[in-house]
Amino acid sequence: MPAKKTTTKAAAVKKAAPKAAVKKTAPKKEVAPKAPVVKEAPVKEAPKEAPVVKEAPAKKAAVKKAPAKKAAVKKAAPVDMKSVQDYIDIINWKKGEAHAMDWLYIEVNAGDLLEEVEAGKDNLRNVCNAILECMLEGDAYMNEPAEADKVNSSLTVRYYCDNLSENRKKYYAR
Repeated sequence: MPAKKTTTKAAAVKKAAPKAAVKKTAPKKEVAPKAPVVKEAPVKEAPKEAPVVKEAPAKKAAVKKAPAKKAAVKKAAPVDMKSVQDYIDIINWKKGEAHAMDWLYIEVNAGDLLEEVEAGKDNLRNVCNAILECMLEGDAYMNEPAEADKVNSSLTVRYYCDNLSENRKKYYAR
């Protein structure tokens, strides 16, 4: 029997079939093989030789040295302690709050204020100086220490908050 002749359409179909979609990928990069990591054993150091001590030469003539003067060491205040101005600001803030709530007065005790602001610190002098600096005319001592500089944790002052005008005179002039 004679061979069948294929038409052009059928041949085109037959030829197109073997062409499948081929994904193109980037060529593989050559990777250099990594050398194995070798841990070195700790090297023991040879024992160090004792330093050579030179013998002192024979006695020389005695040289007199002037006695060294000791410099006076001043103790610096720790950085984290509050200053007098910090305490003045705190007291004035308390007075302003009391005025806003229509209170007639507030009483501030030095020991209590120190514990409230800086518990465990020895900053009583700054607290007392701020309390005295904030006193205006009409304010009164509730507990006045006998010391001349009035530095005591029992210092208590009653600040009247009904009139906080800047025109009021200072009670305690330094």
